[in-house]
Amino acid sequence: MKTAEIAQRYLDYFEKNDHVIVPSASLVSNDPSILFTIAGMVPFIPYLNGLVPAPYARAADVQKCIRTLDIEEVGHTARHGTFFQMLGNWSFGDYFKEGAIGYAWELLTSAEADGGLGFAERDLWVTVYEDDDEAAALWKKIAGLPEERIQRMGKEDNYWHTGQPGPGGPCSEIYFDRGPAYGRDGGPAVDDSRFTEIWNLVFMQEQITNVRSKTDFDVVAPLPRKNIDTGMGLERVAFIKQGVENMYEIDQVRPVLDRAVDLSGRRYGAEHGDDVRFRVVADHVRSSLMLLSDGVTPSNEGRGYILRRLMRRTVRAMRLLGVDEPTFPELFTASRDAMKTAYPVVADDWTRISQYAFAEEQTFLRTLAAGSTILDLALDETKKAGKPALSGSEAFLLHDTYGFPIDLTFEVAQEAGLDVDRPAFDTLMQEQKARAKADARSRKRAIADQSVYREFRAQGETVFTGYTDLETSSRVLGILVDGLPAQQAVQGQIAEVILAETALYAESGGQVADKGMIVGPGYELDVLDVQRPVPGLVSHTVEVTQGEVGVGQPATTVVDAANRRSAAQAHSATHLVHAALRDTLGRTATQAGSLNRAGYLRFDFSWGQALSDATKSEIEEIANNAVRDNLEVSTRVLPLAEAKQLGAMALFGEKYGDTVRMVDIGGPWSRELCGGTHVATSAEVGVISLIGESSVGASNRRVEALVGQDAFRELTAERALVSQLTSALKTPRDQLAARVAELSANLKAAEKKIAAFEARALADRVPTLADGAARIGAFRVVAESLGVAASGDDARSLALQVRDRLGSEAAVVALGAEVKGRPVVVVATNEAARAAGARAGALAKVAAGILGGGGGGRDDVAQGGGTDVAALPDALRGVRTALETA
Repeated sequence: MKTAEIAQRYLDYFEKNDHVIVPSASLVSNDPSILFTIAGMVPFIPYLNGLVPAPYARAADVQKCIRTLDIEEVGHTARHGTFFQMLGNWSFGDYFKEGAIGYAWELLTSAEADGGLGFAERDLWVTVYEDDDEAAALWKKIAGLPEERIQRMGKEDNYWHTGQPGPGGPCSEIYFDRGPAYGRDGGPAVDDSRFTEIWNLVFMQEQITNVRSKTDFDVVAPLPRKNIDTGMGLERVAFIKQGVENMYEIDQVRPVLDRAVDLSGRRYGAEHGDDVRFRVVADHVRSSLMLLSDGVTPSNEGRGYILRRLMRRTVRAMRLLGVDEPTFPELFTASRDAMKTAYPVVADDWTRISQYAFAEEQTFLRTLAAGSTILDLALDETKKAGKPALSGSEAFLLHDTYGFPIDLTFEVAQEAGLDVDRPAFDTLMQEQKARAKADARSRKRAIADQSVYREFRAQGETVFTGYTDLETSSRVLGILVDGLPAQQAVQGQIAEVILAETALYAESGGQVADKGMIVGPGYELDVLDVQRPVPGLVSHTVEVTQGEVGVGQPATTVVDAANRRSAAQAHSATHLVHAALRDTLGRTATQAGSLNRAGYLRFDFSWGQALSDATKSEIEEIANNAVRDNLEVSTRVLPLAEAKQLGAMALFGEKYGDTVRMVDIGGPWSRELCGGTHVATSAEVGVISLIGESSVGASNRRVEALVGQDAFRELTAERALVSQLTSALKTPRDQLAARVAELSANLKAAEKKIAAFEARALADRVPTLADGAARIGAFRVVAESLGVAASGDDARSLALQVRDRLGSEAAVVALGAEVKGRPVVVVATNEAARAAGARAGALAKVAAGILGGGGGGRDDVAQGGGTDVAALPDALRGVRTALETA
């Protein structure tokens, strides 16, 4: 049974049993405390905890998930994968334990011919929470399971909660017995390798608080509305139904593994280490494909960093399998073909997906080449120092800064006859992980108090009137001061104010929040920010500038009209620039993010190279021609499917409901899903002036532009500057560029002459400096100040020349100079001096310490610096003193 067929059978069964079929949410989580959708229940959390009223009583879905916490286990076990799919059925105050158990058992054990999954009853075991007599009795009643196949387990295994105050409850897990070849008999309590969990039924029935750990918390009271949250692992069911050994061998994953086998020339099943690498490749390629399909792009932070890590682990695994050349064109194509039946987007959006994937692999292959060079130098230094192992700090630097995998560091070091200080490396990694976990905990804490919005959200969604009105009368539903509910806020306080209606736009879709005021009887509030802390609810962060505001009082939101107009100009201009980019570069130049505020826009798009000046001018001209043509800007609210059928562009990372708002400018020329505010016709945008274009990643570019009055002021300032230049240079405007180029060339020629003169002047000092060498112990020493030098390189060059002139006798040269207002000391030693114990790096550190800075370098030549120019004589004396004791 194919994986997609299992999923379809699941959905068909629950649709037949009156469940609303909900499409998978994006892998990019709405919850700011987590990067990805890490479990099937994540999209339903607002409904499960009562924060947002559920739009249906019962639902079912197939949810895409990404979880990398156990990434090191991938390939080693039968069931660990970074991308997985959860089949879930949900009840929000509708059916409870009996219904959930009945549905699960019927679907699992019904014959395949009848639409079921065809599991033999004898192969299924269940666990229940140790005190849940009700669930145990229901399993006997509904499934007829004997007592010995219903095992009771504690909170660690069979009690569910989020880790935060809120809903919780016991759960019941269903296990499949893979047979005696996979381990001991006796059920999941004895061996969870032989007995594989396939379905977890969570019975949310209690309100918990004071959560100290997974097993240590306080139960406050029963929930007023009990919920059902279930999750069945699609990949686990698939590898059982397909009769293969693990999730990496199912039909959606195995093609990638097989392609990796072909590319490497090695056999799957021949060697455990290679098998793990093949499975890592199969898993990570699929995960990367699905993340890219949901709009995540490789980067050095957040979600992009996780994607980059998955892709680079794939490259590393293929390298360890003996493949050094690019493989993503083969591997990603195989994954696309395996996944497109279940997720057509991976084929429909293949051009963009493959562009990012292939570019990232090429970038990392270059990184590996550069990292290899750095590693080779580090290994050479380690050998010269007579050390047996590369330091953990150097290995960590390669890993953390350059992205060079630690196991490749081990491999190369072993080839060089050296070890790596793994304990020190592991310590640094643990410290980094601890910092990351602390950051994650702080994010979680920041969002943990969302429950304060539950009462407000229960009164309905905040009505936004700002598309048509700049003032709206409403009433104060609630006030939060320091994150806690309050009855009032007084003058001087910062507070959050929740209203029933608002004309103020909440930040979203790249458009910043409106500026404005909230006024009422006896009070005025300056609006500092407007956000949507939970879906459907708008919160205004305000400063009370006059009087005091209380819950229940009338309130009128007043939008800053000039700021709104300018922001609307910028947002409409963003749509025009997007359309112009696609006209110029083609359909693959899709939006990857944007920012719109009054008078300014920033637009990120998928593209792999810098735009030429001619291309930028063409984009700017097309956008401004659209302004000139006074195109109508129209909006429609319609079903999402209809909008997509009409060709509306959707922004990756944005979440869309069943009904969306579509913005047209000039009909289909610019057609996007957008909740932002816009002008009525394109002529109202005024002027669009591109002011910058830059890289924001291997496959992303960014354009910035000023809009409307801000663009006009920028162009006016440039005109004034050109006028000043033409006057100062006494050159006509049309000849200004040539005149500036001529002056620049003359300046460079003059600088070269000056540099040559200064170099000659320094070279003329070599004999004098060498002749003035003093005897300190076994060394001939030159320790002098040069005064002001153009650069540290000049001092370095002179020190090497003086050292060479002193011949083969042990010689040390230390030259100080003031470079751009800061002190620099360069130390050079010859071979005889080094043999006598003089090390340039150590001497440079001595000087730098006196100068109030740092320094070091090789034994033959090194440099130090600091902040105190007046201390240069003392620094040079410090070098002489160090030599006296050498």
